[in-house]
Amino acid sequence: MTRLTPLLARNERFARDHTPVALGLPTAQVVVVTCLDHRIDPAAVLGLAPGDAPVIRNAGGRITGSVVDDLAYLAYLAEALFDAKGPLFEVAILHHTQCGTGFLADPAFLHRAAKATGVAEPVLAASEVAEPDRTVREDVERLLGSPLLSPKVSVSGHVYAVETGRVTTVVDALSPAAR
Repeated sequence: MTRLTPLLARNERFARDHTPVALGLPTAQVVVVTCLDHRIDPAAVLGLAPGDAPVIRNAGGRITGSVVDDLAYLAYLAEALFDAKGPLFEVAILHHTQCGTGFLADPAFLHRAAKATGVAEPVLAASEVAEPDRTVREDVERLLGSPLLSPKVSVSGHVYAVETGRVTTVVDALSPAAR
């Protein structure tokens, strides 16, 4: 018995009524980038169903090199496999309040975390979300400035308030061409 055992039992119940979703373009035409925090369930928060939107999660929901690579590949897939015309999708960057990466704003904590994990301080610092309104703006700009981002992709920035369950838009959808 492992900690996953009860979750596998839940999966058995899920699988009994499961109807697979065909591979295709996401119906909401949105890709969500958000934090891996266990209190944030993008499907519940945004009312997503299977097939609506891919979700990319990492510490802080930050725009990293690997996230940019994933988004470039998703844009390629949309065009190459599904012959998508016009705008491909919107990347909705969703940061949140009370993020555990906010502790990284404290230089002493950052130093201890780097020493304990072996992850370089600049790498850890790049995942910090102490002020989500600020960091989501930074990430929108970072993604819009990437040469890998398709001009057919737009980017927006939002903040989820853990305290209230509400999502507010900080940056409306912009495309690289509109800059």
